Amino acid sequence: MRKFEGFIALVLLGMIVGPGCGSGAPKDVPEMETQFLSFGTAPPGGAFFVVGGALSEALNESGSEEAWNVNSEATSGSQENIRRLTDGEIDLALSNAAITYFAVRGSEGWDRSYPVRSIMTLAPNVALFITTEQSGIRKLTDLAGHRVTVGPAGAGFDYFVKPLLDVHAVTYESFTPLNATQADAVDMLANGSAAAVFLGGAVPTASITQASVSQDVYFIPFSDAGRKMAIERYSFFRPATIPANTYRGQDEDFEGLDVGSMHLITAADQDEDLVYRITKTIYENRDSVTAKHPAGRAINPKNVVRDTGTEFHPGAIRYYQEVGIWPDALEEVDSSAQ
Repeated sequence: MRKFEGFIALVLLGMIVGPGCGSGAPKDVPEMETQFLSFGTAPPGGAFFVVGGALSEALNESGSEEAWNVNSEATSGSQENIRRLTDGEIDLALSNAAITYFAVRGSEGWDRSYPVRSIMTLAPNVALFITTEQSGIRKLTDLAGHRVTVGPAGAGFDYFVKPLLDVHAVTYESFTPLNATQADAVDMLANGSAAAVFLGGAVPTASITQASVSQDVYFIPFSDAGRKMAIERYSFFRPATIPANTYRGQDEDFEGLDVGSMHLITAADQDEDLVYRITKTIYENRDSVTAKHPAGRAINPKNVVRDTGTEFHPGAIRYYQEVGIWPDALEEVDSSAQ
């Protein structure tokens, strides 16, 4: 009987002591389940693909405690990204602000309004038409009757090229539009198969550098009235000066336009807390992004909250308000200082 009572005592002691032994980790606290997030970019070779990869790496490296795994995925670009976000096939994406602008409004060829939201505004897309010195083209209306490249097929360049031409009283019907990648467009300008080409991106843009080095080019200016009208009419347009001597033969500042910044977007119904944590991680680790790609410099207090015509996600707004860079918060600070 004493042996049996002793055995029972040992069993009870084991039940009390056991849970505290071994690794020391509480048995009733579940481990965080890894959340797999897909990040839509664009085809390899362009800035979207590289910047998307840099953002994904920064999220994975700096957000390890978040228990997420972000996978950067090559897509056909902005239009596919917008559609797949709303279909729930991807979680995050890059897009051109001009393309998103029309998508959320269901206009300019979009079959419906696409419920996507901005997380942060990124690098500007400074674009313009260039031609050769000997072409005789000196203003945008001179494009009439010529063959002109207007961007890759299906990339969505029409969403900012057409409004840009419209404010200068130029239509697609007045010239022959051609589709080509930026690299191919430079070759077409050189061999005479195109009289002018539309090129752009972050400054300096590799394709424009290549064109200016290989031949004498002329930067077709925007009219003052056209630039002003574009900026007033569409929130994704904004002034952008290309400093003199950025490109060979460019002796003066070129008064250009940001025709639609790159921005990070997500679905409107994406979890608010997740978007808050993604915004916080990227913003607080922007140096890591910059180390991978110069476009990371655009992740700064003034630029990330810049309005391009697409509503910001509540999760992003909450973080920007928390750190005091959301425009409303800045206005309150300014008014209280007066």
